Amino acid sequence: DIGRTTRIFPPHIRKAITARDGGCAFPDCTIPAPWCEAHHTTYWSHGGTTSTHNGTLLCSHHHHLIHKEQWRIDITTGVPWFIPPPHLDPQQTPRRNHHHTPQRT
Repeated sequence: DIGRTTRIFPPHIRKAITARDGGCAFPDCTIPAPWCEAHHTTYWSHGGTTSTHNGTLLCSHHHHLIHKEQWRIDITTGVPWFIPPPHLDPQQTPRRNHHHTPQRT
């Protein structure tokens, strides 16, 4: 965790996030980690820190979708859970990617 020292995820934090997520963490996405961007789950512009607990891997498509559609991401017990906005799912049922880390619950 480097706090708010810099917005860019340094290699050691990126490696930790890659080890956890395995690739794009968005539900059902199969894009591998080298093609992904590190995303602040609490946006940097909203005071988010640069840390493993506040970062997740997203492919470019899902990174833009998260911002455009205003999905929320909660990291619970080391697993990124995606909460869709009400206009896509009125119940806002949390979902996660089982492709890269199927053994986790």
